[in-house]
Amino acid sequence: MADEHVHEPNENEADNLITLIDDEGNEVLFEVLLTINGQEEFGKNYVLMIPAGADEGDDEVEISVYSFTENEDGTEGGLEPVPEGAEDEWAMIEDVFNQYTQEHGEN
Repeated sequence: MADEHVHEPNENEADNLITLIDDEGNEVLFEVLLTINGQEEFGKNYVLMIPAGADEGDDEVEISVYSFTENEDGTEGGLEPVPEGAEDEWAMIEDVFNQYTQEHGEN
């Protein structure tokens, strides 16, 4: 089940970077770790990101998780935090992430 959800980033590193604006208006660069297709279950997709330059093998790296939906013209819409009370969404994200880390020797 989880295999069909995972979309690994492109090999081109520039395509895997996203700039977000934090609460203080600062630009923060993130690297896309993976995207998850949750369209069938939840009508949206998910992106897992780490701060650019962070070491994925470091246990202290904070992973940011956002959902996104496609706009009607096929472009990606804005990122939204996954609600804390969305247990089904978080369970699916955790399952897919755990499988990803096992397959990539990161767990």
